[in-house]
Amino acid sequence: MRTALQAAIGLLLALLAGRTGASLLAATARGAPAQPPPAARGGVVDAAGAADAAGAADAARATPSPVPPSTVDAELAAHADPIASYTLRASLDPAQHTMRGEGTLVWRNTSREPQRELFVHLYLNGFKNERTVFLRSAIGGFRGNEILYDYGHIQVKRFAVREMDGADVWPQGNPTTPGDPDDETDIRVELPRPVAPGDAITIELAWDAHLPSLALRTGHHGSFHMVGQWFPKIARLEPDGTWAHFPYHRLSEFYADFGAYDVTVDVPEGFAVGATGRLVEERRQGGRAIRRFVQEDVHDFAFAAWDRFRELRATTDDGIAIRCLFPEGSEREAALEIDLARFGLSHFGAAFGRYPYGTLTIVHPPEGAEEAGGMEYPTLITTGGSWLWPAVGLRFVEAVTMHELAHQWFYGLVATNEHRYPFLDEGLTSYAEAEGLRALYGDSSAARLLGLEIDLRTQYRADALESGHNGAVAQPATGFMEGADYAGLVYGKPVVLLETLAGVYGEDLVRRAVGRYARENRFRHPGPEALLDAVRREVGDDAAEALRAGLFERGWVDYAVATFHSWPAGGAGPAPGEGGHEGAAYRGHAVVRRRGSLVLPVDVALHGEDGGVQRVRWQAHESAARIPYAGASPLVAVVIDPDHRVLLDEDLANNARRADRDLLAPSVLARASFAVGLALTLLGP
Repeated sequence: MRTALQAAIGLLLALLAGRTGASLLAATARGAPAQPPPAARGGVVDAAGAADAAGAADAARATPSPVPPSTVDAELAAHADPIASYTLRASLDPAQHTMRGEGTLVWRNTSREPQRELFVHLYLNGFKNERTVFLRSAIGGFRGNEILYDYGHIQVKRFAVREMDGADVWPQGNPTTPGDPDDETDIRVELPRPVAPGDAITIELAWDAHLPSLALRTGHHGSFHMVGQWFPKIARLEPDGTWAHFPYHRLSEFYADFGAYDVTVDVPEGFAVGATGRLVEERRQGGRAIRRFVQEDVHDFAFAAWDRFRELRATTDDGIAIRCLFPEGSEREAALEIDLARFGLSHFGAAFGRYPYGTLTIVHPPEGAEEAGGMEYPTLITTGGSWLWPAVGLRFVEAVTMHELAHQWFYGLVATNEHRYPFLDEGLTSYAEAEGLRALYGDSSAARLLGLEIDLRTQYRADALESGHNGAVAQPATGFMEGADYAGLVYGKPVVLLETLAGVYGEDLVRRAVGRYARENRFRHPGPEALLDAVRREVGDDAAEALRAGLFERGWVDYAVATFHSWPAGGAGPAPGEGGHEGAAYRGHAVVRRRGSLVLPVDVALHGEDGGVQRVRWQAHESAARIPYAGASPLVAVVIDPDHRVLLDEDLANNARRADRDLLAPSVLARASFAVGLALTLLGP
């Protein structure tokens, strides 16, 4: 899930930083030629044509995907183990915002232990009253600070196990979340007898639901309805026999077993429906439109219904049917989202394993229904944003679309426990988003306006540095004190960590590592160790250790140039710590320091007065080092990390020191991307 608040604030900060960065450049780079930009990685779109140019032209100009799919996809898991499969029917009354549901759940005990109880999530009850965990846990700095004018709830009418004499086992009275009598989103169900390992049961379901006014991920706005977490959903049973169950918390998303979904949605005629899966049947009866959607190998089902949707369709070269539902007036945004989906399905499929489904539905919510935007479900994403963003050069629509599409891999296919380790989904999705947008737009992956190119990594760097010392990345969603910490640590810092490893050890190696993780763990619900293992095998032990420290131990780093000196060599040999080149007219050294717990090798550039530059690779195992210099002219400037490869470096302003401001502007200070990052660092707390 990518939020409108995140994107808007991030882009505003980036814009302000860019303006500040321009003045910083003027002050620090007078007279110095700008460093040539890196080789183009894709088309650059100007503000006037952003919406149109983000389509087929950008996709055609984008760099080839990093891993040819034909070489590795033959080894992908073809299907998930179907553990929790649903056959459901839902009848929506959009005037009353109510829904009546019925159907069956076939659940199999794949653990090593017999099960005498089940846990069922009724997340729609998170909107039932002010006493729920969801509404008690208001958190600033993140989405979901809505004021409900219409509460929502779900009431189970039948929960009968066929194999246990058809007994209705739903708790009588007032079933509540274990340990919380005021919440009804995580329900324990006792069974008359245990379900043995390997055995399956069929549960007959019936329930009534009332959707809330549009809130986080679900609800109604006028006749628009976004229907998520709308049915009794069994929690995931881990292989060791423990249940991964939890109440609906504001910062927590979802975790469930894979299965097949066969869902019939019944709405009034005139309502269009966008849903998980492929449409296999459609008919009209008694003024109602009845549509049946089917999808295997997924772990959730959601749908949107509205009587004012317009529609665009497209098909990829691989035969994936893309459908975009949008309000009148958003035709350009819909066309842009279709083209981005075409590109993203190919690009992410090559990087992380081919997209295994035949459909992708995009829902662009209408004005006033923004809380439904920026969300992911299997084969269904919601986007957002108006025509204004592309028109002025801000890539908000692009970022939201690419982010939610990337979730199809890290939420949908890898299916990690988003409650226990939200960074495994949001962090890796944000990394994929930034990488994909950079492939399309180069250094303007966040914005191109007023002559300034802004890289999306700049926003994530700002978020990460703001919250980097406030907690560990690898913690449960409920452990974050503020929404800003959640955004910075769950979304931002994993991007900055991975991009730092890419800068230090190689972009292709890190891409391969994330791709290996996604491919090897398709349909497997991995934890953090699987990611660390993939990095270790593809990039190396040092990279894996740095990633582990950054995720689990609040790891950070700040490089600084402390001092430097040089003097005429004379006839004497070099002293300890001086350059040892024979015939050097000048010798000296620079003292450099590494603060923080992360150990990452870095380049140190030594600039002579004559324009000569010597580069030394400092492994930075120690916290301080003396870097020797020997050259034909005095040492006049020292720059740590001149190519700005260590994106996680907390204070870029202390990376350079020089004898005379007007003599030299190190090339690293002449890059707009550095200026933006530096400005964000200086603007931050």
